[in-house]
Amino acid sequence: MLLSILFPICAIVLLGFLAARTGFIQPSLITGMSQFVIKVALPAFLLQALASKNLSEIWHPRYFMAYALGSLLLYALAFFICRRYFKSNLTEASVLAVGASMSNTGFIGTAVLTLLIGSHAAVYLSLTLIIENLLIVTLMMVLAERGLQTGSAQTSPILRDTLVRIIKNPLILAIVLGMACVLLDVQLPKVLAHTLTILGQTASPLALFVIGASLMGMTVKSVNTHSWVLVLIKGLLMPAVIFILLWSFGVNNETLYVGTLIAALPMPIAFGIFAQHYGVHGKALAPLVMSTVFGFVVTAIWLMQSVHYL
Repeated sequence: MLLSILFPICAIVLLGFLAARTGFIQPSLITGMSQFVIKVALPAFLLQALASKNLSEIWHPRYFMAYALGSLLLYALAFFICRRYFKSNLTEASVLAVGASMSNTGFIGTAVLTLLIGSHAAVYLSLTLIIENLLIVTLMMVLAERGLQTGSAQTSPILRDTLVRIIKNPLILAIVLGMACVLLDVQLPKVLAHTLTILGQTASPLALFVIGASLMGMTVKSVNTHSWVLVLIKGLLMPAVIFILLWSFGVNNETLYVGTLIAALPMPIAFGIFAQHYGVHGKALAPLVMSTVFGFVVTAIWLMQSVHYL
């Protein structure tokens, strides 16, 4: 079972890397594929998978509370370390803390979990994406924007603009629509559900291909203590904290395993995008690259334990 999961993942990632390295696929096409996954394929997968389930199948309050608490604790820890020990300003600390408290759920999470547990992955992906977007990203944007303000600028407009931007996210819209179908007991027309299924099936392979292609341009220019702290918090402390919290909340073995697996994934690509936007890309690139390599190792090790939990 392990080989049947790891081999396709490694093979497609390698194929993406080679395609980008040899110039067989142009960088602009890789960008287009990435946008397709995030804005079309993954939303289609989430909407169809959620709409086909009942409320008891998609709502796991103990998972939601445990993962949310763990994410916020790790964000706060990384933020405190950056402010106190690395003397980062408010904007820089708020952005860098994202790298220690968010996973590559959309790309790597989708690819790995769909191979591991099929369409049921949509439940865990949806709950995790809600936590990451509505809690961590919102908190980061409010703090980062506040750090850029001068004087006594009000926080409420920043929060409002941030929430509007998040609500317009296709992933969040798909999750909201899928859950609405469940709550209202609305069944998608078969032809629409089939169309969404076809689109959703492209999410996993394309996500892996894009990840492989994106590795080609990654280089580590400056590794320092700052980088190692963020990588170790994300790669080792986060899965450990999430595991302990999920276990203490009394979840079943599948939820315990999947939650820890998501927490062990590398930092999200969005971390680099946020860092670029707020002018701290120089300090984010090294931990992002290191986390990508380190996270794959930790994820592979944890995948080997699947036989004991699934």
